[in-house]
Amino acid sequence: MTRAASPTGPAELLATWEAGLAQHDWERSLLLHRAARPGAGTDELLSMPVGGREADLYALRRALFGERMQVRVECASCGEAMEFELDASALGARAARAAGAEGASGAGALGAEALGARAAGAEAPGAGVRTASGGALRVEEGEWVVEFRLPTVADLAAAAAVADPADPARARRALLARCTVSAVRGGQAVAPERLGELLPRQVEQRLAEAAEEADPVADVTLDVACPECGEATPAELDITSYLWAELDNWARDLLLDVHLLATAYGWSEPEILALSPLRRRYYLELCADA
Repeated sequence: MTRAASPTGPAELLATWEAGLAQHDWERSLLLHRAARPGAGTDELLSMPVGGREADLYALRRALFGERMQVRVECASCGEAMEFELDASALGARAARAAGAEGASGAGALGAEALGARAAGAEAPGAGVRTASGGALRVEEGEWVVEFRLPTVADLAAAAAVADPADPARARRALLARCTVSAVRGGQAVAPERLGELLPRQVEQRLAEAAEEADPVADVTLDVACPECGEATPAELDITSYLWAELDNWARDLLLDVHLLATAYGWSEPEILALSPLRRRYYLELCADA
């Protein structure tokens, strides 16, 4: 598999930003992932486990904007604004280890020493979760036996494509059907398409726990303790949204720099983008002093 790498320059990043302005979140994820792996094809990117994509996006974020990630959350109980830092290196390294691990058993949720906060869902799934043939996960609960594989990027994209605000569970049912290898209830096979209506909530929860254990960075949720009231607020860390917001701010600032330098010196956009950030800054300072 192609190793993740950062884009070659600001022109490529601007093209990624421009292409994603009118796109949905999952399409932006693909654009950012392609920027992280410029040598990878679309099929390769879509076939990766979600945790593998997250590892690449953390690496891209670290290469572009550094290791420290500022996060702001409002307490769900008292409304107090809470700010804290996360380490993109620790998150990316944990994601890479999880993505490269063999088999279905993982190391659980991210540790407090890496995050500066307790990660939710750290408990390991109970008995009845096994590794089936082909690396699929096998969950046994009551009369149900379900074998499923971890969701890929393509699975999430397909589920997002059928999402319906009037039917919030539709995307979840689509994802469940795509990832189910086989399902048996009381010795009788059940079609994956029917699991959304037949599968008990308890069994579905076991599937989610097993998937989280096997791919712990596919969905990172932190329990952040409020310094004012002491209550914990769950905060989901969506690296795609976080990275896209940073890229959007960077692109708009850079275009403003291009405008100022083009106005002052008559240079073209490619000529300005070819300058190093340090030289652009010095030229901007000269413009301000003129």
